[in-house]
Amino acid sequence: MSVPTPSRPAVARHGWPQALGAVLAGLVSMGVVAALGLWAAGAAELPDNAFPRVVAATVVTAVGGTIELSGNAGGLAESDAGLTVVPLSVTLVGALVLAAGFLRPLRHRAVAGTRELAGWAAKVAVLWLVALLALSFTARQTFSLSLDDLGQDTLGDLGDLFGISPEVGFTTDVPATLFFGLLWLAGVLVLALLVSRGAPLPGRLLRFQESVRPAAYAMVLLLLAWVGLGVVIGLVVAATRGHAAETFAVILLGMPNLMWLALTLGLGATWNGRVDGPFGLPMPHALDEVLRGREAAELNLGTLAEHDGRVWWLVVADTVLLLAAAYVMARRSPSRMRAWQHAVHLAVALALTVLMICLVGRIAAHYGLSVLGIGDLGGDLGGELFLRPEVWSAVGLALLWGLVAGFLGGLPARRVRHRGEVVAPPRG
Repeated sequence: MSVPTPSRPAVARHGWPQALGAVLAGLVSMGVVAALGLWAAGAAELPDNAFPRVVAATVVTAVGGTIELSGNAGGLAESDAGLTVVPLSVTLVGALVLAAGFLRPLRHRAVAGTRELAGWAAKVAVLWLVALLALSFTARQTFSLSLDDLGQDTLGDLGDLFGISPEVGFTTDVPATLFFGLLWLAGVLVLALLVSRGAPLPGRLLRFQESVRPAAYAMVLLLLAWVGLGVVIGLVVAATRGHAAETFAVILLGMPNLMWLALTLGLGATWNGRVDGPFGLPMPHALDEVLRGREAAELNLGTLAEHDGRVWWLVVADTVLLLAAAYVMARRSPSRMRAWQHAVHLAVALALTVLMICLVGRIAAHYGLSVLGIGDLGGDLGGELFLRPEVWSAVGLALLWGLVAGFLGGLPARRVRHRGEVVAPPRG
């Protein structure tokens, strides 16, 4: 007579088909968001059926890839261009979808071996590199420009006289794209394991989950809350003030760029930048007003308040959202942790989050055209835009905010039952 054994929960497979599904889901979601955002921005009207290639280039930059701009204006002319920006809306969607696909086969388990996790991640990485390679060879295009189209009659006459036909285009730096794309993937997978309570870890790493996972989860919630707030504001603006297409382009391509910048400004951080020529920053217009027309300007609460006093609400928003994040972190932590430990955990997590924003939120763009010295890479034929943070002061301020918010947010969490905590029945 056989003795029945308790059934073990079914474990989903994580082989090559599952890896392919996760990679394709991530890339398709990024491509859809990029295509809708570029369509709203008017990129569908680009000549030579370039729209699909521009979409591919946008996805490449969203995962850390490098797009190189090129120009050729003939022997009597010079051209120069460069662009460094990460469309973080596309990045965020891709990271969320890819992380969900990576974690799905690992659910219903508490522990997984290092070799098993490494093998599953390696399958995803191999297919990811193949997909990036295909995107890299797709994301390249050359356009021909007419000097008359630039509104420069004199230059147009010279172009006709000397047979000058400027060309601009873009191509992908394949080695750099593969390297940074793989680095981006590794960051997404590691963060997914850190944030998810249901994801298994190797046995030797379980002792770190009590301090790392609640803080990582709180920071992801904080970043998503800021993006959600920005989307709501954007929809209200589109409904009440017009310019719906431009607003949707910002939402679908660069909402995290704006809102995570606002997060750091609310903490007191300073960014340095300049806007020159036809370039411009998306809403709000106070950003453009502060940075335009100077060699280099400081962007912080003080300079923004000179143009729009509502900027001080960023401090209020940071205070409320950080306290909420601290409370959530404390609720997900063991009840035996003290307030000062919550403060340290949130401070470190917030400092790393702000450091990440400073690294991915930089913007740099420039272009110029000169024909026989006319234009001189400036005026109407040139422009420059850059925005870069004062990194270490921003990280230092994040540490201070994290210490205070972590301490205050952890106090009320001590009076409530923590998630996953079992309350012992009263004796007698």
